[in-house]
Amino acid sequence: MSRMTEKLSAIREAMAEQGVDLVALGPGAHMHWVLGWHPHPDERLTLLAIGQDSAYFVVPSVNAEQAGAHAGLPLITWKDEDGPGGALLSLAQKIGQATRLVLDETMRTDFSLPLIDVFNGAEPVFADQLVGALRMIKDTEELAKLKASAAVADQAMQAGFAAIRPGLTETQVAQAMRDSFASAGAQVAFTLCASGPNGAFPHHSTGERVLEEGDAIVFDIGAGFGGYPSDITRMAAVGRVPEGYDAVHAVVEAAWQAAAAAAKPGVAAHVVDDAARKVISDAGYGAYFVHRTGHGLGLEVHEPPYLTSSSETILKEGMVFSIEPGIYIPGRFGIRLEDIVILGANGVERLSGLSRDVVIAGT
Repeated sequence: MSRMTEKLSAIREAMAEQGVDLVALGPGAHMHWVLGWHPHPDERLTLLAIGQDSAYFVVPSVNAEQAGAHAGLPLITWKDEDGPGGALLSLAQKIGQATRLVLDETMRTDFSLPLIDVFNGAEPVFADQLVGALRMIKDTEELAKLKASAAVADQAMQAGFAAIRPGLTETQVAQAMRDSFASAGAQVAFTLCASGPNGAFPHHSTGERVLEEGDAIVFDIGAGFGGYPSDITRMAAVGRVPEGYDAVHAVVEAAWQAAAAAAKPGVAAHVVDDAARKVISDAGYGAYFVHRTGHGLGLEVHEPPYLTSSSETILKEGMVFSIEPGIYIPGRFGIRLEDIVILGANGVERLSGLSRDVVIAGT
């Protein structure tokens, strides 16, 4: 059985359970998960339409040959001069009456609204509860690719540590990590280098600030490799850590350990966030932990499950997500410790082989 056939079978099983008649996916991660490929997204309506016993690829005629070669599914095509309206009517005739319609939440509105019009009366719901839920559980091939991508990120992180020198800019240090990714054949997604007080901005834009001795540095980096992303955050310091740093770092590390210990199959996602947040709040830094504890990682850098204080998502074996508590003290420094983990039967397995200890460099 091909991977596409396996994915379609899993989707149809979920469709039957949820009373769904049609799943419509646009070019993006959901479609890629099913087909192992998706066309470049643009303004021309393109849909993977999955019925309870059929599947069609609705594509503009200009992309028909390519879609047929990659998808191996029946095509419903339309021409630029005609527009996609006729193709959608043809799809509706083939699918028949629909009472519940699953729509790709990332799909263009000018794809989804005409589809809703054609299937008038069907209840529209988002794909995150169906395809997204299936994507949360990684298979053996996906896990191997995520591990390989994480190893490339470890190398890039070490290149960043090695590049630290007083007098260099954040951009110059980040370039060393970008070069490492590129040399490994990875597609750089982000190389955040936040030095000194810039570390207190969780999503700092790497800039021209010059590194000084005593700066704490936040490195948050990721890239695509083999079709799957990486995401890791580590801490460094130029020559020495700033005053009071070690105590705060210890709190964040304790929060990471508490979150990791709480992550078990059958546990609600918020329990993991609660565990990290309690450690940081009990230490008096609750107001400085300003984001969720983690997010899923798969075809996308951010995808379900999300480890927030309100998430009732039940964690399951085979899920992959970040654990990344942080403390951000305005005007001083920030500390975030992020590892991607695989959830196994007895707990979590880290993808990175790097220590979370602060690295003193640039001496």
